[in-house]
Amino acid sequence: MAGIHKLSDLKIRTISKPGRHSDGGGLYLRVRNINAKSWAFKWVRDGKSYEYGLGGYPTVSLGAARELGAECRATLGRGEDPRMVRKVQDKEPTFGEAAKLYVDSMESQWSNEKHVAQWRMTLGPAYCGAIINRRVSTIGLEDVLGVLKPVWTKKPETASRLRGRIEKVLAFARVKGWRSGENPAVWRGNLDALLPAAGKLKGNRHFTAMAYGDLPAFFGKLSEIEGMGATALKFLILTAARTGEVLNARWDEIDLARGLWTVRAERMKARKEHVVPLSDPALEILDALSEIRVSDWIFPGMKQDRPLSNMSLVMMLRRLEVDATAHGFRSSFRDWVGDETDFDPSLAEGALAHTLSSKVEAAYRRKTAIEKRRVMMQAWASHCASEGKIAHLRRAP
Repeated sequence: MAGIHKLSDLKIRTISKPGRHSDGGGLYLRVRNINAKSWAFKWVRDGKSYEYGLGGYPTVSLGAARELGAECRATLGRGEDPRMVRKVQDKEPTFGEAAKLYVDSMESQWSNEKHVAQWRMTLGPAYCGAIINRRVSTIGLEDVLGVLKPVWTKKPETASRLRGRIEKVLAFARVKGWRSGENPAVWRGNLDALLPAAGKLKGNRHFTAMAYGDLPAFFGKLSEIEGMGATALKFLILTAARTGEVLNARWDEIDLARGLWTVRAERMKARKEHVVPLSDPALEILDALSEIRVSDWIFPGMKQDRPLSNMSLVMMLRRLEVDATAHGFRSSFRDWVGDETDFDPSLAEGALAHTLSSKVEAAYRRKTAIEKRRVMMQAWASHCASEGKIAHLRRAP
């Protein structure tokens, strides 16, 4: 149609003169002042003028307003009243509604139920409370930053994944016609100028950690591999123990009947004895290893009477192309406890053998927390092993 699309975003932003400014085809920008602008569609029928408001600018963008204008013209062409066309707000969902629609549309492609649950949790009130009831077209850069900044440095893995999920929901909303313009959650050329790279923040933690949401899939792949390196790494993940504690573990530290692993004080960083309640998958690993036991080491190496080397775990992670360290799985465990469970934080600290400043609390924990930690470690094992089975080891010929 000739004589339409007279306005531009630049011109709209700079218009300050009160009145109506035509974009053509019956679409007008109504200006009260430079900060108060809205859209209207005008038409004449039977010698009488009518006007229909389409919403404020920039909530309703130029592109969205033109689409509504086109709908109004089409409605007139059918001999109907354009006022029967619903306003954009009536068709447009909130961020929370759009997030649900997006996850629902993708759920059939995601085989892992925990993965779906994590998407719903992170896009819900726990992290996105500030925008969950906002119309998707109104969410801008400052809104996204408001969601990300509180967790960006505290939980970089979670925050990075949250940013990506918000980006996908807003992209989904744009494709559905609920918003237009740039996606404020895009990283490159946008948020990367305002937030430090998540990779650098991980580096500040000294040990790159895998996001706990990725662990089930990784553990499943790891469980398909036979060999002492893969087995030791699985045991390390299940127990949230340090690398040295696992690699130098001996059979005389294990009580299979009671399901306990007692690490001697001289082997611990804090020089205090540490008792680890063993989950069912961890005990399965030990049962399999006990059948092919060849030395006092639980995880024997290639050299006679020597434990498995640290490089075995490093090479296993490289083989699986994982950007994480063995020690980083301790952080994965701690994040999981804090984000996904109601377990007392002191139980997680006890599982990690962290020293508590309060001697009274430390003494109480030693006396009462073993069985509570057993429940927690069983839940952690269920999370990790949800996509895999413990591989049985074969005695070397």
